[in-house]
Amino acid sequence: MSAMTVYTYANCDTCRHATKWLRAQGLAFAEKSIRETPPSLAELRVMLAAQGGELRKLFNTSGVDYRAQGLGAKLPAMTEAAAFKLLAGNGNLVKRPFLLRADGVGLVGFNEATWSAALLSK
Repeated sequence: MSAMTVYTYANCDTCRHATKWLRAQGLAFAEKSIRETPPSLAELRVMLAAQGGELRKLFNTSGVDYRAQGLGAKLPAMTEAAAFKLLAGNGNLVKRPFLLRADGVGLVGFNEATWSAALLSK
C-alpha cells in the first residue's frame, strides 16, 4: 500500500469530488478502481479498525448489489470473515470512496469536514 490509497468508481460523483478535494489540498494518493480491484482482506481489516469495528460502515448499503443480496437483513448475523469475503470479491459492495493511509487512517464516503480533520491536522 502506498502512503495513501483511494478506491473509487469512475461514475461516482462523490468519488470524483473526493479526489478533486485531495488534489486541491496537495495530497498525493494512489487511485484504484474499486470494481476492478476491490480492497484486499488486509486493507478491509485496517478499515474495519478505523471504523470502530462497525462492519456495516464498509458496505455500500444504497447499492443495487447490496439490496439484491438482501444484505441488510443478513449483515447483523454475518461473521467478519464472511463479510470480508463478500467485500473483497465484489467492489460494488464496498462503500466508496474508500481511503486508507499507511498510518491506519481509514475513511469511507466523503465528508469534507471529516476528511479535513483526519488528513490535514497534525
